[in-house]
Order: sequence, then structure tokens, then C-alpha cells
Amino acid sequence: MKADPSRHAGNEDLGFLHRFEPGTSGDTVLLLHGTGGDEGDLLSIGRRLAPHASLLSPRGKVLENGMPRFFRRLEIGVFDEADLVRRAGELGRFVRSAARHYGFDAGRVRALGYSNGANMAAALLLLDDSLLEGAALLRAILPLEPPRPPHLSGKPVLIAAGRRDPYASAERVEALADRLRRAGASVDLQWSMRGHDLDPTEVDAVGEWLEATRTV
Repeated sequence: MKADPSRHAGNEDLGFLHRFEPGTSGDTVLLLHGTGGDEGDLLSIGRRLAPHASLLSPRGKVLENGMPRFFRRLEIGVFDEADLVRRAGELGRFVRSAARHYGFDAGRVRALGYSNGANMAAALLLLDDSLLEGAALLRAILPLEPPRPPHLSGKPVLIAAGRRDPYASAERVEALADRLRRAGASVDLQWSMRGHDLDPTEVDAVGEWLEATRTV
């Protein structure tokens, strides 16, 4: 029997504080917030961009000066890779447990992540290549070099990058795109003239990408 999402929204039974909103299309979008966000941050934008999908939105477990994140960093742009590997494993187990708990198809999950959440989504692709069907990475960089070569075989990945982003240099963004392509992903790298914030047209492009890459 599927769990009633209204009874379990925001709980920690599966290892993460989270929200789950059921959809009707059969696909699920994993929403991963940026530093200082929480499980409610991306729900409204997720629902606007993927109106028929189920939405799964966990809160990062790591606190940096009281602000939730999905993994530790040693300083801006320098990640604690051991912690990242461990946290990615926890998140992957959470997604699979949530699929059983709520009854959604674990094979039809795409991630939508911003900033720290986008870097975590990139790490999931590189470390657990069977977990996600694809991902939209908003303001991401290459988070780490995976210990074994991932096999992404045509999985769609959107990278939305800002030319003026102080936290994501063009070199590190291109390194992410190159690593994903070498793993076999179908990468769409889109540049804007913004910084770390998003242009409304970029957000609209994510919705178009989600619709275009949706499994029917």
C-alpha cells in the first residue's frame, strides 16, 4: 500500500527531512536546494516547471553556520570530497527508499538542483550512475573526480551556467560538462550573462528541457 504523502510530508522516517508531492505523469523530479535552503524552497518552481510530475524534496543534513547544505565544504569552491561521497550515498539510499515508500517509479527520477544542490546532483550522476534518469544542474561545477568511470549512456543533462558567476568559473563548468560527456551523457550546456542568480528565461528553459526529456 502506498503511503499517504500528506501524512509523511516533512518527516525524517526515511533519513531526510523532506516533502513529497504526488503527480500524475509517472515521472519524479528530485529537488535539491542551495546553501541555506530547505525542503520547501524549490517546490513551487518544481510544480510550475513540471506540473504533472511527482516532487521529492529533501533537506540537506549538513549545517554551515546554521545553513543547510548537502555536503561539507572546506572553503568556497573547495569541497570535502570524503564527506561528499558519503552524503551522496545517503541521498541515493533515501531516493530508493522513498520510491518504495511512496510508490513512485525509481527508474524515472530526474534531479533539479541549484548551486550546492546542483553539485550534489552532479555527484549523484558521477558516483551512482543508475540512480537518476537525468538532471538539470543550475550553477554547478565538477564536484569531484569519481573513483570509477560512470556509465551515463545518453542520459540527458542540462547545465545552466552564468558567465559572471563568482562561484563557478567557466573552466570548472566546462570540466563538468566534459566529464559528463565522457561518461556518455547527452549534455546541453547553456550560458547566460548572469552571476550566481538565475535569469527568468533560464528558469523557463529548464521547464522546456524537463518536458522535452520526459519519458513517455
